[in-house]
Amino acid sequence: MRRSQRWMVFGCCSILMGTSVRQLHGQGVEVSGKILMLATAQNTGKKDKDPPGAANVVVWLEPMKAGTVAPAIPPRRTSYRLIQKDKMFTPHLLVVPTGSQVEFPNQDPFFHNVFSLFNGKRFDLGLYESGTSRSVRFDREGVSYIFCNIHPEMGAIVLSLSTPYYGISGEDGAVVLHNVPPGSYRLNVWSEKGQLQSQGAADKIVQVVNDPLDLGGITLQSTTDALVNHKNKFGEDYQPSHDPKYVR
Repeated sequence: MRRSQRWMVFGCCSILMGTSVRQLHGQGVEVSGKILMLATAQNTGKKDKDPPGAANVVVWLEPMKAGTVAPAIPPRRTSYRLIQKDKMFTPHLLVVPTGSQVEFPNQDPFFHNVFSLFNGKRFDLGLYESGTSRSVRFDREGVSYIFCNIHPEMGAIVLSLSTPYYGISGEDGAVVLHNVPPGSYRLNVWSEKGQLQSQGAADKIVQVVNDPLDLGGITLQSTTDALVNHKNKFGEDYQPSHDPKYVR
């Protein structure tokens, strides 16, 4: 295809004259913010309690008008994996585009049974042995809490998003969303261990123009970890197993 026949990624149907795809990457701006996590009242004053961390908070911008803002970078096929090894899921938090296929390879020398029965994608992969893998297509937007029906200590999160404009906060709480085109967006925030301090923050509309945007502080109140004290796939407490092929 001739370079003069390429269509602009933003859906405006204009023809680019000699513009490379690499140059398109600079069409958006950076949107940044700072996560502030506040301790709950019951933890205040407890010297032996670590302050709540501000890392691994996902911030994303949802276009107010569907279809009016397209991704600044053309989507590419990516392989997503949530590995089971040493009775852990790696990574602990996985953000994927809605519709993505996620592999769940078992790299432990015993069986696992991965499932999710909460909001998001509901599934049960059943028992499968070491060296095998099963997959799930996350075809709806939302948060899926992932567990193993044999090992209660295992837990992870898959967050599927229908927007490419998201960022994950670092240890210092800083978060950056790259290449966001001008437009109106609804601000969304998710944390495993916190929730927005005010309802007004949950309904915030962000206007992105041609200059970098600083959202300032995004304050969360720490909550109980959603992965703690969960039930098995039958909604019951976990029972100890004495079969070594399952619980080594």
